[in-house]
Formats: sequence, structure tokens, C-alpha cells
Amino acid sequence: MSVSCGVECVLVLGCFRWAWKRCTYIGSDDSITWPIATPDEFESVPRICRVILAVYEADLDQPQYLPPGSVDPRSVVKRVNYDKTEGRAPPYLIYVDRENKDIVLALRGLNLVKDSDYKTLLDNRLGMQMFDGGYVHHGLMKAAVWVLNEEAETLGRLWQETGREYRMVFTGHSLGSGVAALLAVIAANHGEKLGGVPRKMVRCYAVAPARCMSLNLSVRYADVIHSIVLQDDFLPRTATPLEDIFKSIFCLPCLLFFVCLRDTFIPEGRKLRDPRRLYAPGRMYHIVERRFCRCGRYPPEVRTAIPVDGRFEHIVLSCNATSDHGIIWIEREAEKALHLMKERSTETARTPPRTQKMVRQQTFEEEHKIALERAVSLNIPHASEPLSDVSIEDTEEGNIPIEECQNDVDGKGPGGTPRGARNSWDEVVRKVLEKTRSEEQPDREKSRQIMTTNCVLT
Repeated sequence: MSVSCGVECVLVLGCFRWAWKRCTYIGSDDSITWPIATPDEFESVPRICRVILAVYEADLDQPQYLPPGSVDPRSVVKRVNYDKTEGRAPPYLIYVDRENKDIVLALRGLNLVKDSDYKTLLDNRLGMQMFDGGYVHHGLMKAAVWVLNEEAETLGRLWQETGREYRMVFTGHSLGSGVAALLAVIAANHGEKLGGVPRKMVRCYAVAPARCMSLNLSVRYADVIHSIVLQDDFLPRTATPLEDIFKSIFCLPCLLFFVCLRDTFIPEGRKLRDPRRLYAPGRMYHIVERRFCRCGRYPPEVRTAIPVDGRFEHIVLSCNATSDHGIIWIEREAEKALHLMKERSTETARTPPRTQKMVRQQTFEEEHKIALERAVSLNIPHASEPLSDVSIEDTEEGNIPIEECQNDVDGKGPGGTPRGARNSWDEVVRKVLEKTRSEEQPDREKSRQIMTTNCVLT
């Protein structure tokens, strides 16, 4: 009797401890040890968010969401809507920011009334698509390849016309952020497709990013990709397959609670050792504006790091988990945070800081190297392969060897070629789209049979 009572007490205490940890976990806990971002590195984010908002606008001369004059309609080179993409990619625009010397390709987020967006998100299985030594989201990769094939000539021409001095910036929100991140990965490897753009001139700003690439790719491309997360946003933290999310879209709080319960019992080491697990890409910028047991929003601050372990692994049980995903809120809070950072940076050195904060001691290059070494020390699968295959000259020229796209998980590519072999752009596109054609063929045959039957009946 006493033994059973003791077991029950242990179980009750264990459940109470779990409930306490989950209910008291807040979004700011993910980045509590990260240093504060500087105004110089974060200055582009609010401006890039406004370019993304321009994709949502029906008429840029009379904007509904944008501050007047924030995006010059005359600098928009091209706008592509759903009719032109035919469901292969979300709508986007190409914008030349001459003041800041940026050529921006911006993609919008998920449209809840478009079937094509759902098809893009759901076109993936765990470990389905391998690319450049890691795993990527299959549907988002197909969309990225399609966009780059359509706009490579335009982007290359603009880069040549601007004197080869402008940065090539890919950006997007939500669904578009995953496409933009994979566009940046391809462009960093195949700059010749865009007229010879070097890796150091390629940038990506993934706003409210979807999990689209494995951990080794997320860390390796942290010098190119920058992800912006607002406080409790659920999408960067959701490692659950997207098809499960959309099956439960009418009971999203129930799903998020289930994910919290399940992830609690998965050890961190097991997650890190799974090479197929997808993560939010690149360097993280976390905008924090709420505190534990405090109501309302506080002056936002931005923390940044290249995390390896603990990269937004836990869903936050918060009523703001979905509202923090909105691009309008992210743009507003990013602008506020930048304004506050500039105010603090103008304070004299004699004035003591209001609160003691961790100060970054390393440069971006040193942080990136430390993150790569950390990934290797944690035995992240494939984390060490790129380091041995890439020379300094290749990195500077943007010609990092690219792994053949394949779905099998073996030690070599098709034909027995070793991984890390250098491939042409045409070969990469062929490998990515080959599976798509083979999957579409049965559907076409079925449609042809139906049409033939209908003709016979009529």
C-alpha cells in the first residue's frame, strides 16, 4: 500500500513539474543567453519587411499596409501574381533599392484561400529531398528552382546594369521565407547563374521563417541567411510535419499542446542526431517584447546568435503564438527596436547602461566559425563534410561544391560519384525536377483515360 502511494506521489510530482515547466516557458527563454544585436546589422530588417509588405499590396500608389513613400513604385522592376506563377511558387516582386544598393526579390507568405500554396507546403516527407550535403523541404526547393529559372536572366541583367556593386537580396515571409532561404543557398553555390554574383554579395532575410533545411545547412549558411522571429511565433518552432498542422488547422491550440507534450519526452541529443530534421535557417534575430507574468508589450530588444543546440525547439503556449507571425506586427516591432537601438548607441560612454547585457566579443566571422565547430563537436550528421570540401578561394568566389539532389541516404551519389562533387546548374535542376515529372506522369495518364471515357460516353 505504501509502495503504491509512493509511486503515485512520484508520478504526480513528475506531472506537476512538467506542467510547471511548460506553462512557465516563454518565448524570450529561447534567446536569454544571446547577445544584443547592433543597429548596423539590424538596420536592413525593417526596410526589407516593407518590401515584403509591398507584395501584399494591390496598388503601390495607394498602399493599404505600407507607410506612404516607404517603397517607390517606380523602382519595382517586375511583379508576378498567382496567374503567372500557375501555382508553382508564391507571388513575388523584384525591387531595386538604389539608396541602399540592393536588388531585392521578395515573396509573400501563405494565402489561406489558394490550394497551390498548400500543395507546396505539403509536398514533403521526412528525408525526401537531399541537397548540398543536407536535407531540404522538397516543395519549397521546387518553388525556389522554378523562381530562379524564371528570374535568373532579369536578376543577372540588373546586377550588371548596377555596376556589380549591389547586393542580391532574397527575402520572404512565412511560406515565402522558406523559398527565399533555398534561393539564397542555390545562388551562393551557383553565382554564375546570376551573372557571376559572389557568395559575399548574396543575402537572405527570412521573416517568420518556416523550417526548411537541416541543421548542418542552417549553420553553414549563417553568413548568408538571416532569420527574424518575433517573440512567440509558432512556425519557426514547429518541427511537426506541415501536413499534420493543416489537418488540425481548426484546432491549432490542441495541436500545439500535443506538440509540447511530445517534444518534452524527446532528448535533445536524439533531435540533433537526426539528419532529416528541418530547422529555421541561418543566423537568428529574436525580437523580444514580453516578459514572464507581465501584461502588455514592452520596448522591444533584438537578440542574435547562430544557435546549434536549442534552436527554437519548444512551442510556446501563448495566445500570441499566431499573432506574432503577422508581417505587419513584425515590421512595426522591428522598426521600434531599431529606433531604440540607435538611441542607446548615441548615449555617451560615461553613461552607465540601464541594464547589464551580454556584449558580443567576436566578429561575425568568428561567431560563424565557432558555430561550425560546435556543430562538429555535437556530432551533427554531415556537419564536417563542407569544411573539408570547400577551399577559401571557392568560398570567396561563391562556387561551393554542390551535392547532387537525391532522395536516398547512401554514401555516394548516382553513378557512384562521391558526395561533394561539383555539378553544373543544369544537372542540379534536372535532379530536382526529375522526380516531379515522374510523379505527375501517372496523374496525366489517369486524366487522359477519364477524358477518353467521357468522349466515348458522349
